[in-house]
Amino acid sequence: MELVKNLETDLVASARRVLATEAAALQALAGNIPADLLNAVDAILKSRGRVVVSGIGKSGHVGRKISATLASTGTPSYFVHAAEASHGDLGMIGTDDICLLLSNSGETSELRDILAFTRRFGIPLIAICAQQDSSLMRAADYRLLLPDAPEACPISLAPTTSTTMMMALGDALAVALMEARGFHARNFRELHPGGRLGAQLTKVGDLMHWGDELPVVRQDAPMAETLLAMTSKGFGIAIVVDDDGKIFGVVTDGDLRRNMEGLMERRAGEIATRDPSYADVDMLAGEALTLLNQRQISVLPVIDAARIPIGLLHVHDLLHVGVA
Repeated sequence: MELVKNLETDLVASARRVLATEAAALQALAGNIPADLLNAVDAILKSRGRVVVSGIGKSGHVGRKISATLASTGTPSYFVHAAEASHGDLGMIGTDDICLLLSNSGETSELRDILAFTRRFGIPLIAICAQQDSSLMRAADYRLLLPDAPEACPISLAPTTSTTMMMALGDALAVALMEARGFHARNFRELHPGGRLGAQLTKVGDLMHWGDELPVVRQDAPMAETLLAMTSKGFGIAIVVDDDGKIFGVVTDGDLRRNMEGLMERRAGEIATRDPSYADVDMLAGEALTLLNQRQISVLPVIDAARIPIGLLHVHDLLHVGVA
């Protein structure tokens, strides 16, 4: 048992050492942002083509992720396998594109044909590399230099710290481009329509009940009419409007319980909760869910710019599409 306990202690210490080593490298990178980062962002923004990413080995795996992140956040991008490029896939790279090549050493032989291709046809080249004087960095138009940091691997051979920094720098590049383009959640939804994320980015207007389904009553509606609207529409709520058709308040089950004495002699506006929470048609479903949870309610009226009720969103609508 003592041997097992000692082994577990050693493994935890090893894990902490790896994380601390990589965290220190990221801190060094954050404190020394490559001077060409802004120039690279500007070049990508001005490019009429796509960002073609390439690398080999672990750098290639990181490159695929960076390319996918760029593409999903508003910067068209695709990954070209370095070895396949030498066997015809160079034809995938156009003169309007911009290339992003990843190599820790900057001497990766598999990248030479892509590098030469960019130089031959004047295709802008961005390099992410840890060696300032390498062939790749000397040839690049934009040089994103990684700080000198030890690999977390105990034998200093397996790419660990270096690939973590590459990944983080790729994320920094993608986020900078997002912000420069003004890319927001609604744009994100257009590129992520599937799954829970896509559901969260669905707009309230796509899910709301409207038309004859709305339980709307006038401010001076008698309680019998108000109760009929609440029960017949099946939402347990009545939206109360003023003489101009603008939202005045809502009547809920809680309002009924709080006003049981003489209830049937009262009017909707007398017992309504004034200035209720509401949504607009362009609110994201995820934002609506947050509002429902914060206010501990199950239904949101949907109003237009003139404060006229045009819809109703129930938490069950969010459950149905997988948001909640």
